[in-house]
Amino acid sequence: MVNNLTGYAVTTGKVLLKSDGTAWRPLVHIEDISLAFLAALEAPREMVHNQAYNVGRNEDNYRVRDIALMVKEIVAGSEVTFAEGVSTDSRCYRVDFTKILSTLPGYKPKWTMRLRIEQLYEAYTAQNMTLQEFESPRYLRIKHVRNMLASGELDTTLRYKSRVSA
Repeated sequence: MVNNLTGYAVTTGKVLLKSDGTAWRPLVHIEDISLAFLAALEAPREMVHNQAYNVGRNEDNYRVRDIALMVKEIVAGSEVTFAEGVSTDSRCYRVDFTKILSTLPGYKPKWTMRLRIEQLYEAYTAQNMTLQEFESPRYLRIKHVRNMLASGELDTTLRYKSRVSA
């Protein structure tokens, strides 16, 4: 969602909301996820064995509209807009990250939302990202998966088909 809002802002000047923006989302940077894996690998086995952890920080639960406003601040000249016919998104959830932060002392997330958006903005502008490229299968997962289905790489259960070597 952050990638999409930032990508559209960079390529069109519009922070495009496809819902009314009231839904909550827990968001985490991939590097912070990697840091959680490292912390779990370094933790005593009895602390992590058969345990599930939400990875992130409690302050990283955001309303979509708040992310849109942050993107607007960072992407100069952009404006928040709504797609035609938007409505409330039923996928609304917040996550409690207290467990990982209290039981894995080695886990120290470092990415704030502002830093994440700035990183995306810098990457997209450095590559002179265009809307056509941003909307391609390289950046849109659903288009990538559809291409893989069409080419026969994936079966209808979205699993890689076995590769038979000759």
